[in-house]
Parts: sequence; C-alpha cells; structure tokens
Amino acid sequence: MESAAHYAGDTVTRWTVEDGQISGDTLTASKLRAWIDGRDPLTDETRGRADMSEKANLIFDSTINTPKSFSIAAMLNPELALEFSRLQDRLRDRVVVKWQTELNARRGAGSKVMESLARVEVVELNHERSRSLDPHSHRHLWLNAKVQGADGKWSNVDSAVMMKFQPIVNGEGELAARTDPEWIAALNKNGLTLNAQGEITELAHLVRPMSRRSNQIEANRSAREAEWRALNPDREPSPQDVAAFDAWAWAKDRPNKPGDLDELTWAQQVRDEIAALDPRLGKRLKDGRLTPTMSKRVTVADLDRDRLAAQAVAWADARSARSNDRFSLFDLRAGAAYMVAASGVVAERSTLDELLEDVTERAVGAHTISLSDAEYVPAHVKSLRSTATVQVKLDLEAELAELAVDGPEVPVDVVGAIAAQVSENPLDAGQLKAAQLIAGQAGLVTVTGPAGTGKTTILQVVKRSLDEQGRRLLVVAPSKKAANVAGEAIGGDSSSVHALIRAYGWRWETTPEGEQWTKLNPGDTEPTTGSIYRGVPEEFVLRPGDRIVVDEAGMMDLYTARAVAQVAASTGAGIAMVGDHLQLNPVGHSGAMALAHRLAPSTAELSAVHRFRTAAGNSDVEYAALSLRLRDPKDLVDATAVVDELAERSLIVRVDDDRAARDTLVDRWFTAHGLGQSIAITTSTNEEAQAINDEIQRLRIERGQLEQGRSALGQHDQRLMVGDRIQTRKNDREAGVANRDDWTIISLKRDGSVRAMREGELGNEVVTLDAEYLADSAHLAYASTAHGIQGTTVDVAITGPGVSGAGLYVGMTRGKRANEVVVAASSDDKARVELAEAIVRGRIENTLEESKVAVEHEVSVAAKPADRTVAEWTDRVARPFGHERDLAAKITVAETSLAKSHRVAERTAGSDDPETKRTNEAAVATAKARTATLDQLRLEAALREQLPVDQLSAEVAQRDEVRLQRRAERRPAHAPQRAFIPTKDNNPAIGKA
Repeated sequence: MESAAHYAGDTVTRWTVEDGQISGDTLTASKLRAWIDGRDPLTDETRGRADMSEKANLIFDSTINTPKSFSIAAMLNPELALEFSRLQDRLRDRVVVKWQTELNARRGAGSKVMESLARVEVVELNHERSRSLDPHSHRHLWLNAKVQGADGKWSNVDSAVMMKFQPIVNGEGELAARTDPEWIAALNKNGLTLNAQGEITELAHLVRPMSRRSNQIEANRSAREAEWRALNPDREPSPQDVAAFDAWAWAKDRPNKPGDLDELTWAQQVRDEIAALDPRLGKRLKDGRLTPTMSKRVTVADLDRDRLAAQAVAWADARSARSNDRFSLFDLRAGAAYMVAASGVVAERSTLDELLEDVTERAVGAHTISLSDAEYVPAHVKSLRSTATVQVKLDLEAELAELAVDGPEVPVDVVGAIAAQVSENPLDAGQLKAAQLIAGQAGLVTVTGPAGTGKTTILQVVKRSLDEQGRRLLVVAPSKKAANVAGEAIGGDSSSVHALIRAYGWRWETTPEGEQWTKLNPGDTEPTTGSIYRGVPEEFVLRPGDRIVVDEAGMMDLYTARAVAQVAASTGAGIAMVGDHLQLNPVGHSGAMALAHRLAPSTAELSAVHRFRTAAGNSDVEYAALSLRLRDPKDLVDATAVVDELAERSLIVRVDDDRAARDTLVDRWFTAHGLGQSIAITTSTNEEAQAINDEIQRLRIERGQLEQGRSALGQHDQRLMVGDRIQTRKNDREAGVANRDDWTIISLKRDGSVRAMREGELGNEVVTLDAEYLADSAHLAYASTAHGIQGTTVDVAITGPGVSGAGLYVGMTRGKRANEVVVAASSDDKARVELAEAIVRGRIENTLEESKVAVEHEVSVAAKPADRTVAEWTDRVARPFGHERDLAAKITVAETSLAKSHRVAERTAGSDDPETKRTNEAAVATAKARTATLDQLRLEAALREQLPVDQLSAEVAQRDEVRLQRRAERRPAHAPQRAFIPTKDNNPAIGKA
C-alpha cells in the first residue's frame, strides 16, 4: 500500500481479465487498500474466506524489466518513448492473460483438485526510473491473490504454481524486447539495432556509466535513511519521508541541486548527463538525424527447430543445479522463449506461438527423461532431467567402476607412527582408517564426513606415507582457494582440479547447446589462442601408483569428475575423493561424490568433529553432536528437535522482520571486529549479501575505520576503499589470486589498482590487483552466500534468514567458538517452526531414486485436474467417514482429543524415567493415529463442499434412510400379547356372581 502511494500517486490502474478479455479501471488509495485486503473495491464485499495465516500472500509482485538501453533511448527520443510504452503495454496484456489462462486455484478434498480461473485482477504501477533514480522504465504487476474460479467461487491462487510460472513471464519479456516487429521497426527507423545481448548496440556503452551513478545515489539514499532511522527508532518512514530520501540522494554532489525532485527536472538532468557522456550521439538521436538501418531479418522458416529444442533444454538444465538437476515444463517453455528471442527472428507474437509449442515438444521428446511415472504431472513440478546430464552420469559411473580396483591398505601401526611424527594430536579411529586407505593401493577411495573432522591432518599423514613409498601425492580441489589451503597445510603439490584436467588436454566451453568438452592431443592447435598444445607439463605428470586426492569432492561437478577419472585411467594413478556429499551442491551438476562413494571398494566415514570450542577453549562435543544432526535430519520431527536444542543453547536470534535481521547481522560484524575476532556472515542471496556489504562499509566510513578519499571500482561499480575486506572471483596465476580468496585492501594507486593482504589460513601474502581485474572480478566480502564461505573457518559465524538445507548447515559450522542463526518471525514458536522447515528444505538428492521420491512427493501435494467420478458415500475405503451425518461435531471431538494427546506428549517428552517414556511413546502414537483420523474427516468435509447440491441432497437422504433402517433393525421385537379373557381366577367378581 505504501509502495503504491509513493510510486503511483493518488490512483492506480486495475486490469481485470475474464475469459481472456481485458478491461481496466482506476482505484483510489482507499479502494486499493480494500482490494489488497481481499475485498471488492467497489462493494467492499469479502471475496472468499480470509486467510489470516502469517505467511498468506495478499498480492504477487512481478516486475517486467527491459534492457536499460531501451530506457535511455526513450529518454532521448519522443517517438521511441511512445513506441517503448506501447511495447510494454503489449507485454503486460500478454502476461495478465497468461495468468488467467494458465494459473489455477485449488478445490476439493485436501485442496488436491485444480480449478481453472475465470477472473484475475492485476494492479499496474509504472516507473520511469529505478529506486536509485537512473533511467530504467519498468512495470510492476500486482496480481491479487484472490482469484475467481470457473465455478464462480473466490479463493486464493495456487501460490506454488504462481511462483514457478515467473520464468515464463521473464521469457515473455525477452521475446517482446527482441522479436516485436513494431518495436524493431521503430529502432531501425531511428538508426538503432540490437546486439547479441539484446541491448541497443549504439547505446550500450552508456549503460555502465549511468549504472555507476545510480550506485552512488543508492549509497547516498541508504546513508540518509540510516540517519533518519537513528533519529526515529520507533517509526517507519512514510512515503513522504522516502521521497525526501530519494530527492536528497539524487541532489547530493550535483552542481545544480533541485530543492524538490520533480519529473521534468529529473528528466532534463538525465539527458544532460547522457549528453556529457556522448554529446554527438545523444543530440542526433534526439533530433532524429541518425541514418535509418535495416536489421537482417530472420523468419520463422529460417530457424532450425531441433537446434532450438536442444538449446531450450540446455537453458533449463544450466539452471537446474539448485534443484538437484531437475527442471519443470514451465522452465523448458521459458528456455524455448529465451532461445527463440536470441535467434534473431522478428515476427508477430501469434506466429511465434506455434513455434514455441513445437520447440518445447521436441525438447521434451528428444532431450529429457521424466522422473515420474504418474499419469498426470503438473507443469510446475520439476520432474524432468536432461538426457545429456543422465548420459554423463552413466559415463562417469562406468569410468569410476573401471578404477574401483581394490588393493592393500597401509597397516594401522605404520599410519599411527607417522601420525605421531606429523601431528601434535593423535588421530581418531576414523582418521586412521582414512589415512590407511588413501595411502594404500586401492584405485578408488572415498572419505566422507562433516565439517570439522580434521581432513587436513589426514592428508599430512598420507603425504609422509606416500613419500616413504616413493609415490606422489597431488591434491586438487574444485576451487583454487581450497587447493592452496590444502597444499600449504601438507607442504605438497596442489592445484585446482581444472588446472589438472587442462594440463591433460581437456578444453571446455558453455554454448547455447550446453557444455562442450574436447580432448587435445600433443601437437593439436588450441581452439582459443591458436597456439600448439605441447602435452602435459612436468608439474602435472603422474605415474602408476600415484595418488590424486580431490579435496572438497562434493563440490566437483559431473563433467569435471569424468575428466579427472580419465586422467587417472590414462596415467595409472588412483583417486581418493575426500569431502561431504551432504554439503552444498557444485555450481554444475551434482552426484559425482555420491557415485564414487557407492562404487569405491574402500571407504571411510569420519564422524568425530574437532572444530568447535567452548568459551573455556575445550572441545565442544555437544555442539559437534548437534551439528551432525543438523547435517542430516531424518525428518521434520528430527529437525524440530535440533531447533529446540539450538534454542536451548541461545543460538537462535529472533527478529520481527528482514530489516531487523539485516541490522542484527551488521551489528554482529562490528561486535566481532571490535573484539578482534574473525566472522562469517551467510546470506540467502547475493543481493542480500551486497546490501549488508554496502551497509557495513557505510558505517565503517562513518566510524572512521575506512580512509575516505580515493577509491577503486569493483564489480557492479562498488567502491573499494583502503581497509575494506574484498573477495576475488577469478583465478589469476600472474596476480597470485584465486576464486573466493579473501583480502584486505592496504593501499590504492593512482591507476585504480590496489595492494591487498590475504586473509585466512594462507598467511599475510600481499598482491597487486589492477583496475581491470577489480572491476570484473572483485567485490566487498563482509557477507557472502553459503558457496562463498564454504571451506572457511572463523571464530564466530552467523547465518541470516532464508538460508536452508545444506546452506544452513554450512553457515552454522563455520565458527569455532559460536554459530548463530537469525530468523525473522513474529514469535519464538513461529521462528522455531520456520527454522525446522528450513533445515529439511532443499535437501541433497544423491541418487536417481532419491530424485524420483522427491518428484513423487511434489506430484502428490500438487493439485490435479478434477476427477469427476466421486466415490459413493458407502465406499468405506475411499470415504471412510462418508456415513457420518454430523461431520462438524465429529471434527470438533477429534480436534479436542488430538490436542489432549499433544499435551501429554509434550509434558512427558525428554524424560529419562522408563514409565514416563512409555507414556510419551503411547501419546505420540495416539496423536499420530488421531491426526490421521482428523485428516480423513476433513477430507470428507472438503469433498462434500464440492459436491453438486442435488448429489449432496441425495446422499443425505440415503444416509437418513439407511440410518432409520438400521435403527429399526436394531429395535428388539416384542412378544405377541394374548387376549385378556376374564375368569374366576383372574377376576374375583366372576366368582360372586
């Protein structure tokens, strides 16, 4: 509501879609509020049942973005501004109609029935600039969660389908921007064309300078808002306050500062800035004096549909790593849209519909397998997997099986003696076993275990043992940083795994058709440089019996693992994979570590965690045990028990909202920094990490901890200052830096380069990073996602809201002395529930069977098209409570009984008394049974709600008839009475007669 008031003024436009037809009207602020609350804005009538749950969505905000160069063109040329607006209108219409025709509500027993939509309503907000006030025209479409089904009833839209439909919306935007004939013609008329990235070729060079200015404005705005909040701790800024922040941020450091930020002043100053960047182009475009061009037109008939299908699958597959290499039909349709958009075709949107449908069908048929055997799989369920990914996993399995030859291990007494020489602390049983296997003769070895189990110490022992045997140890890791840490610790050879396979001639690139891998032989020409490949450099030469150790092997993707397996096969070296398949997935496709673990003849499991310390400096065995349960909970009940223990240890920090969560994370950083402690902050997204990084930097400037004045420019035009903590994101052998290395800037040079000192376990090395490297591959690093901090060990760690599954485990095991998690919720109980759900969310699927189970679960909870054949109420299997007349009363009784069982279970939980334990077990079992009964009762009630009135009336009549009949059958039969005949025996009056 506040956002609408600020950006849209006194009124907003509402679009109503019914049966594919769009109509529009305007809503005032008060009517908008009613509309958001789920009421008819004209009659104030409530639509359907109000959802009072904390997580209920009132609206879904979908942003329609276009390339920034489009907005720059519109700022400079009125004709293009008009055509750009029309393009956005056409895109909006297409999106809202798709929502009405492709989304659904839920009906029936357990909300399992899919109900198509007759009517949806969308409010549109038009913005000509970003929050940072650079020219960035975009539309916000607010879909109201209340939708009208084809049955005439109002209810909530199926939120799972809505959220997973967004890739299709984004794909529609890409199609509109690059294939719309009217828009392309308008660009060409004004001498403009589109490049391969979809930006306007002639204006693309202006995007980055304009974005740089917007970053500075955003920093100014954040500083102003922080000042306001410090003075008003108990208030939230009003729309007028926010407008004032924006105006001040825009005006700061400008030569001509407007008192109020009005649209005309803003637009003119933007044009002036563009003119300063490129005076000739800006003026000629404004005056319409650029020479018209004619783009090379590609027609639908020119397109290779099979190639587009392969590209669509590659697009979906490349984005499937976060979902265990699974993608949905929605994802595939989005991929088809992106690939058609990039093909250069220009055609009416209706013409492209047939093309998109055909490309999608070809993609499904030729390039995917289904992970579900269900007759109907909803389009939003991620049930598909690329055949290319399946094939590379099969190939890897075959190659690892060839390597999986057993061999003798080093005797335990020999390993123990070496361990006593190289380590101050004795190895535990698991570490000894791991060292025996890795230093042994088996062709394939795996060592798995959680964080903090002392894998580095094992490698020190292995190095000494292999040296004594005359065998070489080469440690590689998916990241150069991890390899450097391992190599430094053991004093031996190490490299990134990609450097190893590159040395053996492997080359790879990502193309629209997916990953392409080739193998060079000595004498072949390098495809990118034209130089001659001379063979394996001496530093990477391996011989039979040598050992390749892949550290952090759980982060190695399938393609890379296959190349490593072929290196081992060609040299006779053995492979030992050391890592944790239950931590984060690789950036690419996962499963290599789990596959090796299944095939290896020799495996070791580490379970003794050595990392964590109490306040007194002793080993924290209790948190170590808790971390193992956090790593692999059996189910939601187990996760809830983990959360309870975290709460008992005061490791859960509850805050009211995301803003308070960010403030808490920032405060923790300054507390740790003030105590001289290292700290890791884990966030759910890169955007949140960047926001925290910017806030910490701003406060450090205010507190005098950073030197003001000159600054270097990092990724996304971040300002990097002396004293800032930064992270490098690309391996650079000449500079001596690796991806994910952390540094502190110690000086700046006039040419934009910096000198930086390494942080962490590799000492205080100093490097020089030039301006080009910084701009492309370095950013602030006070906070990071879980991938950014994996492998890091610090004094204290804190994890922010929204991190789940393996990421949560990684974040909560970085700190030696403390590990906290922040949860945004309105109460402690809700925080615990949310955290328990996060722990089991996004779990790793290491096998095909696990993926199939996950898909079947997703299919089971999704709505399906209605099955119009409803079981008879007499069917006790399909409808066990179909015979009940008063379901409401029965449900009330069942709820009361269940609550009683829960109270007994809670009261007796955690007791060591045998009798109390038995009582608890009985209460838990009873609660489970009563829950099942209550679910069946509610299913019957929901089913009756959906039955047609005549059918329900017939059922009621039949139930009443059966009830009366059974009552009559149960009534005992009375013996027949004889007639009363008076006699002298029973009637004394007769005897006197």
